[in-house]
Amino acid sequence: MNSKKFSRTAGGGISGAAAPIILLILIGCGASTLSSTVLDVAGSKLIVEIADTTESRQQGLMNRKSMGEDEGMIFVFENESKLSFWMKNTQLPLSIAFIAADGTIRQIEDMEPESLAAVPSYRNVLYALEVNQGWFEAHGVGPGDVVDVSGLKAP
Repeated sequence: MNSKKFSRTAGGGISGAAAPIILLILIGCGASTLSSTVLDVAGSKLIVEIADTTESRQQGLMNRKSMGEDEGMIFVFENESKLSFWMKNTQLPLSIAFIAADGTIRQIEDMEPESLAAVPSYRNVLYALEVNQGWFEAHGVGPGDVVDVSGLKAP
């Protein structure tokens, strides 16, 4: 690292004028403080961030500029219910799977960037999984397939 651009504190962190710039870069790149896990989605591995608080579910993938090919976000709710999502401030084209408590995919929908149109689940579900649009199709995943949700806990 070029010492003229950045100064490090005794603990190894970046200090001075560089710290706010680095933070803005990380936020702009979609850096997240959410915990993550690897899900088995009908035999395909997917690295997902876990949105299991009201705040993290409301934020979702808003303002993200990119997402890795085999990455996504799983929304975990307290109880099974009919859910509805929109794409406000979300620039990535996404597909969403609505998933029952036992991990069965009930429905998959494509969502358009920045759309305020509601995308509802037609049945009660406990989870919603957002991935890059086309991921489910590319991996042969559809309604009736199973996501291993055994490592996820309802809030």
